Amino acid sequence: MKRILKILVACEESQAVCKEFRRLGHIAFSCDLQECSGGHPEWHFHQDVIEIIKNGGGHLQSGEEYYIDGNWDLMVAHPPCTYLAVSGAQWYYHPEDKHLPIEQRRPHPKFPNRAKDREDGAAFFMALANAPIEHIAIENPVGIMSRRFRKPNQIVQPYMFGDEASKATCLWLKNLPNLEPTKIVGKGERVSFASGKSLPKWFSDALVKAKTPEERQRLRSKTFPGFAKAIAEQWSNYLLNL
Repeated sequence: MKRILKILVACEESQAVCKEFRRLGHIAFSCDLQECSGGHPEWHFHQDVIEIIKNGGGHLQSGEEYYIDGNWDLMVAHPPCTYLAVSGAQWYYHPEDKHLPIEQRRPHPKFPNRAKDREDGAAFFMALANAPIEHIAIENPVGIMSRRFRKPNQIVQPYMFGDEASKATCLWLKNLPNLEPTKIVGKGERVSFASGKSLPKWFSDALVKAKTPEERQRLRSKTFPGFAKAIAEQWSNYLLNL
């Protein structure tokens, strides 16, 4: 009889990874402070993930409560990257202070609390990394946790898993193997700007489409389907064969 795994997908409102584990027959739940957009509130803990880890379950968006027997077999976590990614470094300090040593620079006038937000984000990342779960994967863009915590086990791209798009994603793994590419395709279109810079088209489209900062963050945090499928298939297969 096939063993059924208990999977927690932290900080995931889209349910992209959760649904792939469910497709394979496992007990998988997404968890986020936001309501889910994946269509399955009965699989979504609408609560702080730290409480879910501590209690083995909690409040579902559907209004019910659910608690697992024993421990989670695996946690796949997508902690917020807004304050951890290198792409946001330009917003930490006052633009007029570029010539000064970092310790003498003033906070950015538009984001005076950015430094504290960064520390809170790093602390949350480490709380997930140190969670009492045997197998853990944490994904995030290239950012400060490579220095604060350790270098990631691997960096993957959507185009390694059949989706023609570029999005460098770091994976920090605990008791899990690196993901193997499933179908390497083209790197996807890019949009060039007058400044000489360019962005992946999917990312540029997200910036144009978003009406609010929250929506922009959600669209930028997209988990591509091939990546989600590889996570579910490869790591569940690994755990089932231990």
